[in-house]
Amino acid sequence: AEKHRVITSAVHGAGGKILLQLLHAGRYSKQADLVAPSPIRAPINKFEPREMTEVDIFQTIEDFADATVLAAKVGYDGVELMGSEGYLVSEFLAPHTNKRTDNWGGVWENRKRLFVEIVRRSREKAGPDMILMARLSVLDLVEGGMTGAETVDLAHSLEVVGADILNS
Repeated sequence: AEKHRVITSAVHGAGGKILLQLLHAGRYSKQADLVAPSPIRAPINKFEPREMTEVDIFQTIEDFADATVLAAKVGYDGVELMGSEGYLVSEFLAPHTNKRTDNWGGVWENRKRLFVEIVRRSREKAGPDMILMARLSVLDLVEGGMTGAETVDLAHSLEVVGADILNS
C-alpha cells in the first residue's frame, strides 16, 4: 500500500485530488474459487461461482470499508465504490444474476442492500472527510437488469448513507 504514496503525493503536489477505484470482480474473476450472489457462470468465464454465504457477504462489506480506510492512510482523498459494469455489486442488483431468496435477493430492497451497506460501512469507518463516489449504471443494458425507477431509488439510498458523488 505504501507504494501508492508516490502517486498520491504527485497528484497532491500538482494541486489535485485522487480517488482509488475499489471493486470485487464477482463472477468475472478468473480463478476457480470465485464467488457471486448466485452460482451463475458469466458468459466470458469458464468457472462457475460459488454462491456467497451471509458470512461471505458481511466480510465483503468489511473488506470494502477496510480498503477505504487503507486508501485514506496512503493519501487518497477518496474511493470510487464500483456498483456497475457487471461486477459483484451490480450482480446483486440485477435479478438476472441474483436468484437468492434470502435478505440479499428477491425484492428490490434486498437486492440493493449490499451496495447500500458497503457505502454505509465505508462512511462509518473512514469518517466524514473521505470522499465516497458510488459508481452505478444509470442505464443498465443487461437483460433483467435494474429498471429506471430502481436506479433513481438506488442513487437516493446511496446518498442517504454517505455517498458524496454518484458516477455512471
